[in-house]
Amino acid sequence: MAKDNEKSTWKEFVWNPRTREFLGRTASSWGLILLFYLVFYIFLAGMFVLTMYVMLQTLDDHKPTYQDRLATPGMMIRPKSEALEISYNIQNTESWDLYAKALDTFLGPYNNSLQTEKNNECLPDQYFVQEDSGDVKNNPKRSCQFNRTVLEGCSGISDRYYGYHDGKPCIIIKLNRVIGMLPSKDGEAPYVTCGAKRYKVGKDEWKEDTDKIGELLYFPPNGTYNLMYYPYYGKKAQVNYSQPLVAVKFLNITTNEDINIECKIHANNIPTGTERDKFAGKISFKLRINTK
Repeated sequence: MAKDNEKSTWKEFVWNPRTREFLGRTASSWGLILLFYLVFYIFLAGMFVLTMYVMLQTLDDHKPTYQDRLATPGMMIRPKSEALEISYNIQNTESWDLYAKALDTFLGPYNNSLQTEKNNECLPDQYFVQEDSGDVKNNPKRSCQFNRTVLEGCSGISDRYYGYHDGKPCIIIKLNRVIGMLPSKDGEAPYVTCGAKRYKVGKDEWKEDTDKIGELLYFPPNGTYNLMYYPYYGKKAQVNYSQPLVAVKFLNITTNEDINIECKIHANNIPTGTERDKFAGKISFKLRINTK
């Protein structure tokens, strides 16, 4: 008898034919609840759309409205290898040919013919500033030519193997792009130097390979990034921008040993990087050339 009462009570809760209630509410009550939530979620969606619209009005398609970046730009090398280790055997063509091919691919856009077609011949040793005129945007902005031939012995033109075949390899160094960065205060061009990197060999013992690096040759001369390639205005505003490069050629580095190398950027308007970020203003890599 008790089970029949419970079953009857449950059925009446789901649907009560006397009061015409479904789950304890009449049709009008359910209608009001659904109407409330419909209006509520439409309001929330409208607020979200309005907020996104207002925010998007503050953005510029060509330049970030707010730029949160490191004070010191990072650096990278080419050819880029896993763990930044370049190792090959002079006797084994396949071991170094991949590096030469990687540099060929990387330097392809810097061919003189392409640079002449797309970019301008600018006045060196001064910033190439292209300001907007009020609300009138000066876009797309022009870019300066960086011809592959500037890299001379590391251009891959006179030596298609970039020195890898005779133990005098070229490493290309690039400074990461930063919108609006002016690397110099008084017209002194930023430049790159490479040398031995200190590394730990014991608990309190450090070592560096200064005597093993040998003579270095920089292209362009003194390893400079000319000021005419700055400021950078962004990928959309400066679609044909050619990032300036510096190449360093190792003329007589010690062979059959791991050599730890560090290259740094020097500029009076770029703060020195910290040890916390190994790519801020510097790049470290390992070079090993085997002859047997």
